[in-house]
Amino acid sequence: MEKRQELYAGKAKSVYTTDDPDLLIMHFRDDTSAFDGKKKESLARKGCVNNVFNAFIMARLEDAGIPTHFEKRLSDTESLVKRMDMIPVECVIRNVAAGSLVKRLGVEEGMALTPPTFELFLKNDEKSDPMINESLAETFGWATPEQLTRMKALTFKVNHVLKQLFAEGDMLLVDYKLEFGIFKGQVILGDEFSPDGCRLWDANTREKMDKDRFRQGLGGVIEAYEEVGRRLGIQFTH
Repeated sequence: MEKRQELYAGKAKSVYTTDDPDLLIMHFRDDTSAFDGKKKESLARKGCVNNVFNAFIMARLEDAGIPTHFEKRLSDTESLVKRMDMIPVECVIRNVAAGSLVKRLGVEEGMALTPPTFELFLKNDEKSDPMINESLAETFGWATPEQLTRMKALTFKVNHVLKQLFAEGDMLLVDYKLEFGIFKGQVILGDEFSPDGCRLWDANTREKMDKDRFRQGLGGVIEAYEEVGRRLGIQFTH
């Protein structure tokens, strides 16, 4: 597989074309950011940890019948993925009240949400990823009703699989976001699943084990990510 030109550089990942028009190389960098890029830092080992973590989770989701763009891990910091047309709508499930939900509604952090909530956000950094609904997505052409239905079903299926997986490691899957795209006419899961894009708490102490440690200046960010991985049986290289 020949790595060619950089196609896109995001906040924490870079994407490169390859000699296969259907495949891309996704490079996980050590960069991290919060608050729409207002807080930035480079954290040693982060790229490797998230790449290995993501590969593990994507394999579990594929085993559960959830189609993803992930093909294989190429190295400590790079993975091979399908080239998709991304849908600019993020799907968010919340199992426990935290983050922006607490601020918006004034509910207590840590409250169990039964049933879990499902929300849509427009992927637009300049507008701070505003919350939207199905009607807006359809009207402005961001996604079709059929795509939205499929995305919602897959997002809840991911929740069923991962809530149980993290519970086996004595962790709560508080909330998470997913991104989807179209590959050869099919809606499939894209981007990544790592502690960067979800909230994970210790089930007993409620200690935060995700990117909130960076957002809130708690320290030990990568150590927490590695602890999450250790509880799931993931082996990281250094």
